[in-house]
Amino acid sequence: MPTFYPGPSKVYPQVANYAAEAVRSGIVSLNHRSAGFMDIVRQAIEQLHQKLAIPSDYHIAFVSSATECWEIVAQSLTGSTSLHPHSGAFGQKWMEYAHRIRPMVRPDLADTLCLVQNETSNGTQLNRETLTQFRQDFTGLIAVDAVSSMAGIALDWTRADVWFASVQKCFGLPAGLAVLVYSPAALARAEAIGERAHYNSLLFIHENFSRFQTPYTPNGLGIYCLLRVLEQLPPIAEVDARTRNRATEWYRFFEQDTNHLPFTLLIDEPTRRSDTVIAVEGPPEAIKAVKTAASTAGITLGNGYGAWKNTTFRIANFPAIDDDEIAQLKTFLRQYRP
Repeated sequence: MPTFYPGPSKVYPQVANYAAEAVRSGIVSLNHRSAGFMDIVRQAIEQLHQKLAIPSDYHIAFVSSATECWEIVAQSLTGSTSLHPHSGAFGQKWMEYAHRIRPMVRPDLADTLCLVQNETSNGTQLNRETLTQFRQDFTGLIAVDAVSSMAGIALDWTRADVWFASVQKCFGLPAGLAVLVYSPAALARAEAIGERAHYNSLLFIHENFSRFQTPYTPNGLGIYCLLRVLEQLPPIAEVDARTRNRATEWYRFFEQDTNHLPFTLLIDEPTRRSDTVIAVEGPPEAIKAVKTAASTAGITLGNGYGAWKNTTFRIANFPAIDDDEIAQLKTFLRQYRP
């Protein structure tokens, strides 16, 4: 069944073989301090640098989820408090969570700026120009939640100090693993703060990953599958071009080919529209009906989220989704009659 749910979303079909390979070869039974497992970690990190064009001086670690990264940023990288300009539910959640750890007292004292590059809840994103402007205007550390875009589009890594994403979206993998990328400036901030009170304190994480080890027993299967998926992927510039072309086609489709349907694009301003999550708005009863009809046709549409739960459906535009599946959904929507 084609699924366009925006996370967890479709995994690459090869993942089944990679997982079986890991079991048959004994990789999943490796001690996480062993030379064999450390070599897998090393290779996965090298592949991330190569395939996603991550600068060589930026560090990479693996943690459990993007939500854990929210905690790491607040605990280990925020000295006073953080600012959270946001456009949707996940940016709001990050702000609320971070301020429970580092309460907001005075905004002018904030030393960390937290941004969501791609807001999955409503299909908005920060474009390159906006992120560049934030970099020019804010003198502190910048952290970016790139959950729905990392490995799907090319990111301007030097425009921020911390980037992170869970793998169940554009990486085309099962949930349970996240990639944390941090700059030399972020590491220097962590050293200045000196926070070591938690199992996931960044300094403890960094010390372990500098030896290609993990601070706790990791998701070894997830790391191995990540390595194998990265090996099969083209460079991010090619993935980026394909993702953006598909997004352009999706937006054109809803503007030109679905006039018979009671739906419109949720985001009016083209420069704010996500390249990886397309949000479509309509009356609650129409949204419910089209999702039901799609399911009957063997297609899974993404539910709405947060304030848009009942008035939108979402379409993932992730790399693992193939052209035939997209064509199938477009045919369904062209033929669908409420």
